[in-house]
Amino acid sequence: MSSTLIISVIIIYFLVLVGISFLTGKSDSNASFFSGDKQSPWYIVAFGMIGASLSGVTFISVPGWVATSEFSYMQMVLGYLLGYFVIATVLMPLYYRMSLTSIYGYLKGRFGISSYKTGAIFFLISRVIGASFRLYLVANVLQMAIFDAWGVPFEMTVVVTILLIWVYTFRSGIKTIIWTDTLQTLFMLLAVGLSVYLVSVDMNLSLSSLVSTVKASDYSQIFFWEGKQHFVRQFLSGAFIAIVMTGLDQDMMQKNLSCKSLGDAQKNMFWFSIVLVFVNLLFLSLGALLYMYAETHGISFTRADDLFPAVALNGGLGIWVGVLFILGLIAAAYSSADSALTSLTTSFCVDLLGFDEHAGTKEIKQRKLVHFGFSILLVLVILVFKAINDDSVISALFKVAGYTYGPLLGMYAFGLFTKINVRDKWVPLVAVLSPVVCYVIQLYIPFGFELLILNGAITFVGLYLLKK
Repeated sequence: MSSTLIISVIIIYFLVLVGISFLTGKSDSNASFFSGDKQSPWYIVAFGMIGASLSGVTFISVPGWVATSEFSYMQMVLGYLLGYFVIATVLMPLYYRMSLTSIYGYLKGRFGISSYKTGAIFFLISRVIGASFRLYLVANVLQMAIFDAWGVPFEMTVVVTILLIWVYTFRSGIKTIIWTDTLQTLFMLLAVGLSVYLVSVDMNLSLSSLVSTVKASDYSQIFFWEGKQHFVRQFLSGAFIAIVMTGLDQDMMQKNLSCKSLGDAQKNMFWFSIVLVFVNLLFLSLGALLYMYAETHGISFTRADDLFPAVALNGGLGIWVGVLFILGLIAAAYSSADSALTSLTTSFCVDLLGFDEHAGTKEIKQRKLVHFGFSILLVLVILVFKAINDDSVISALFKVAGYTYGPLLGMYAFGLFTKINVRDKWVPLVAVLSPVVCYVIQLYIPFGFELLILNGAITFVGLYLLKK
């Protein structure tokens, strides 16, 4: 596929995003940046959240994952439904009742200032790492598809990748992202749907034979009852991952808190969670088709994450598959990364610097500096990840989440399900020691994604020991 064509597609795509930013970003206020002036339509938020929750990790890693894990990922996806139900019925009413801009304000009222700052810091760490993992995928594919041939270093590719996000988010933040994410979700779903169609056409499969072929393949088993893929382990891991990576994550909840009312936010969450099940099944089916296609046509690749790009950019399926892949990948990755950059800026300004939505010109300038600073930090973390990563990105992402989101899970669970007061100044120590203890335990007892639950439980016990 011509690198000139890829660059042209990317330029046109981002001109559209910048145009949307211009139309929606007329206000430069902190209220627009942090909460979208509480005017976001729930159905727009719901559709955009599909892309934000899937990201480039799903677009690349989930199809590649089926060779070793088959469709077992659906066990976690079913667990997500339980997690999203808890978010909609327990956490959202709490956040709206307290009129929160940052969800970590709950910890301040429940425990104290030290707990509040600790929760915000753990979110910042978690989201910086998660966003960097996702953006690494995009930069890696662009490097392979375009910039290696041009002699452009990977470091420059990363800088350009982050700069493009900064350009259309620095002014109005979440108010712009609600609309750009909608467009990006549309492009991502079109890309994966049309890719399935074009691969099936090449393999001479009708719709009915497509379903039967995927079902009869070596990749289609969903339910497992032993080992790390045991249904109960995967289902519970999925439920808790959804709770912490959506319900206890400022990035995802900032979109929900921009809705006009609690009822609208709950409708958004219910519809979003149902659609997400079918979308993930579509991604896994694409993975099975891609493996069968690659085997038939002798297409080789080094890592599972290289499966989709290897097939799409090979040229055997025609130029449009390559174009769709590039558009879908960028849309998937940027729909989560742009909101991550905005939420990092929001949390840092509100939770650590003490801003409110009605701050003046000085605070707006400081917010823009913070926004730029996090852009630089993402570049640096991506480069570190490039140097040390030797695992599938989605697997690495969930492993890190088990360590960094665990203390948040334990703190919120303790706050919501007990009435016990704790010695607030010692909470940061518990939050730091809990992941350390989990790491030591992991050396002797191997855990999968359920490490998150163990981490939360250790934090819960640690807070109990701090009771007054």
